[in-house]
Amino acid sequence: MASNFWTSSHYKQLLDQEEVDVVHPLDREKGINLEDFKLIKMHMANYIGKLAQNVKVRQRVVATAVTYMRRVYTKKSMTEYDPRVVAPTCLYLASKAEESTVQARVLVYYTRKLYSDEKYRYEIKDILEMEMKILEALNYYLVVFHPYRSLSQLLQDAGMNDTQICWGLVNDTYKMDLILIHPPHLIALACIYVASVLKDKENTAWFEELRVDMNVVSLQS
Repeated sequence: MASNFWTSSHYKQLLDQEEVDVVHPLDREKGINLEDFKLIKMHMANYIGKLAQNVKVRQRVVATAVTYMRRVYTKKSMTEYDPRVVAPTCLYLASKAEESTVQARVLVYYTRKLYSDEKYRYEIKDILEMEMKILEALNYYLVVFHPYRSLSQLLQDAGMNDTQICWGLVNDTYKMDLILIHPPHLIALACIYVASVLKDKENTAWFEELRVDMNVVSLQS
């Protein structure tokens, strides 16, 4: 795995907001608009989170899975890639990429336990088949840099002890497409900025010392 974000496949795959907010023609034909598209992805992120709680994997695995899911839908349609199968498959793939492997049969078991709807009924072979399709959609680029590492370093540098609130804010960013658009350290900074506002802490001088574009940071928050 690349150790430097700026030389990684993650950096090379960053997109503009306009590139992310594109509904595939096949989905548009089914009546899915941009708002629907965003809501479905948010629902699938929550779906991944619920599954992860049951199979007991680290938050980093969840974040990687959600990133994979969001990356897939910048290239493929929901019509062809059923989100109800893509979501658990991304968790399966992320668990392997993050060396916290969860067996496909366990995901199938908990999905059936969580959702009684027949539309969520699928077999192990469905996950394994979708895994190959997702790998191809991702061009086999599985490297994801998350804001968590930067967050810890930046909080220490800022002399802040608000780790829990900032961590929660970072988790919330995966309900959106920020990880596809912005470098992880900027997402971490945006979360620190929000935490500072919520806690009424004056960190302007610290942000100025970092020489970051506060317009970019505040836009993310």
